[in-house]
Order: sequence, then structure tokens, then C-alpha cells
Amino acid sequence: MLLFTQLFLVAIAAGLMLEIWLLTRHRRCVAGHRGRVPQAFAERVTLEEHQKAAAYTQSRIRLAVIELIYGTLIVIAWTLGGGLDLLAGLWIPEAGGGLLDGIGLVVSFLLIGGALDLPFSLWRTFVVEQRFGFNRTTPGRFVLDTLLQLMIGAIIGIPLIALFLWLMQNSGGNWWLIAWAVWMLFTLFVSWLYPTLIAPLFNKFTPLEEGELRTRIQELLSRCGFESKGLFVMDGSKRSGHGNAYFTGLGRNKRIVFYDTLVESLEPDEMEAVLAHELGHFKRHHIVKRLLIVAAAAFAALALLGWLVDEPWFYQGLGVSQPSHAVALLLFMLVVPVFAQFLTPLGAYYSRRHEFEADEYAVKMTSAEPMIHALVKLYRENASTLTPDPLYSAFHDSHPPAPVRIAHLSSMSPC
Repeated sequence: MLLFTQLFLVAIAAGLMLEIWLLTRHRRCVAGHRGRVPQAFAERVTLEEHQKAAAYTQSRIRLAVIELIYGTLIVIAWTLGGGLDLLAGLWIPEAGGGLLDGIGLVVSFLLIGGALDLPFSLWRTFVVEQRFGFNRTTPGRFVLDTLLQLMIGAIIGIPLIALFLWLMQNSGGNWWLIAWAVWMLFTLFVSWLYPTLIAPLFNKFTPLEEGELRTRIQELLSRCGFESKGLFVMDGSKRSGHGNAYFTGLGRNKRIVFYDTLVESLEPDEMEAVLAHELGHFKRHHIVKRLLIVAAAAFAALALLGWLVDEPWFYQGLGVSQPSHAVALLLFMLVVPVFAQFLTPLGAYYSRRHEFEADEYAVKMTSAEPMIHALVKLYRENASTLTPDPLYSAFHDSHPPAPVRIAHLSSMSPC
């Protein structure tokens, strides 16, 4: 057995055991605190609501464990199991193959992968989310959304795949540098295009109505020196009962979007605090910093792929008998997450630090109490657990645990 094969098997086994151990800890922690609301939330969250959040979290954990094992088996089947080698043989009967052969291989791989993931998407939507009252989509809308996603993916993705494969075949040993530049331009272009062209295909965006909320928000934007293309309410309730708010777009194409479920549940001062938090991400340059991290990660990944594409052991060690640029690209997509998963805590830590900074900005621009009230409502209405396992949270959660975040906000509230 090749050394790289051994390293791959060790990484995939270690990752699987680590994730199952973390999920088991998380499940036990949530179950162990199910009978009592944490003291910090005792006056705001009922025992029934707390227990609903615990049951919802445990249902998601059970599904996550099954999906994790299933996903691991799929990766092994594609690689050492010979799945990718078989599919490549159907599209690329001769060494190397042409551009159209490579495009066909990548697209068919992605379609098969989507079909293999579909049962979990259906179960998550129509069983788990339905059971806890969050799902509001219909089978018909689910099908239409899936077909629309496929269409957009084909329109945007196939030309990008074709360009990548062409660069790999025709741009010499430094093709990956050009590919990196293309990828970053593509990322920025899609971020700029998304709010005005892509998002409206799935949801309706209505300008925020005149009234106290709009007045508060406009005054907040003025204080923060922030300009956007508008304030919009999105009909998120037609698919889910979860609430949210977000910024989207780049440059002058920025938009502020509130889910209609959020507008219905929060008071104007609470909405103002939530928006101030989102503005905090902008004012603290978190978006730019994350783009730089994405750029650095993409640079490193493509440099690594640029080296591996010409290494026979990379293909042989992963069960592929016939190297090609398209196969290298797909093997890389399969293998990188296996090794990169051990870096997850670094990304989670960095994201949580940004959340604390955005909370501090929100308190500076509004006050702590409305932010605390808004967060408690969001935790309650989204059935988010108030008692996550600390180690699981440190490894995976992009936001600080509820008790930690509320305590941090309370420490900034004047006595």
C-alpha cells in the first residue's frame, strides 16, 4: 500500500472518529441540561421552549452522525473504491482526453454527488424541520428550487469549469496562478451580482415600509456612515420559520435584508440592535478580512493542486489508474476536505472573535439590552440550544455559545 494511501486512510478515520466523538459529547451535554433552563435565561425562556430546543438539537445530531458516516463511505467509494476511475473511463477512454470529455466528467460527477446528497436534504426539510414546525416549503417548491439551482449552476458553473480545464491544459506549469486570479474575480463578480439577479429568482424582496423601524434604521445608517442600495424584507417565511438578517453585495450594490419572520418577532429597538451588529462587521472590516483569507486559502490550494496534478502517486494512491486534469481536479475536491477538517477550530475561533467585535460595535451604537432581548428571542424562536458542549462549540460554532455571548453583552451594560 502506498504511503499516501495510508495517510489518506488515517486522516479519514481520524476525522470520522473525532467528529462522532464531538457530536456524542454535544448530544450528552444538551440532554444532561434538558431539565432546567440556564439561570441567565430563566426569566426569558420557558422550560418547554428549552426542551424543544434540546429535542431539535438532538434530532439534528442524529442526522449529522448518519450523514457523516454516509459521506465518509461515499468519499472512499469514489476514491479507493474505484468509482471515479470507473466514471473517468466512461468519459475519457484515452489518456488525457479532450476539453469536452473533461467537462462531461466533472459535470456528471457533480450531478451524481447532488443525487447522493438529495435524500438527506429531503429528510432534513420534510422530517426534522417539519417535526419542529420550521418547514414551510412544499414538495413542489422544493423541486422547483432544486431545478432552478441546477440551471443557475449550469449557466455559471460549466463555463467556469471549462475555463479551469482549458487553463490546466494550455497555460503551462503556472496555470494555477491564472486560475487563482480567475477564481477571485469570479467570487467578487458573483458577490456583486447575487443581490440583484440571483437572489430574486428564489425570493421576493420588498422595500421596508415607512414607519418607526425604517426611521430608526435610517438614523442608525446615518450615524454609522453606511450607504446601501436599500432596505428590503425577504419572504423567508414561505420556506422556513427561522429568522435572520444579512448584508449582501459589494460596493454600491450593497443591500440590507431582513427575513419577514424577523420583522414580525422583534421590536424596532431590537431590530436596530441586530442591524447595528451587522454594521459592526462592515465597520470592523470583517468582510474584507474574510475575503483576504479566502484569497490566501485559494492561492495555497491551487498551488498545491498545481504540484499534485503531475504526480503519479497522487492518482495511484487514491485508486485512479488513468491521470487527467479533470480527474486531478475531482480528486482534489474529494481529498482536501479530509485533511482540511482539522483546521476547522481556527476558522471557528476567528469567526467568533468577529462576532464579539460586532456585538461591541452594536452596543456602542445602540445599547446592550435591546441586543440581548433580540438574541434571546432568536435563540428561542430558532430553537437554538442554550447548553452546547463547550468543546464541540469551540470546534464548530461560528458564533459564541448563547451563555457566553449574553454574558459578554451584559458586561457592557451600564450598572
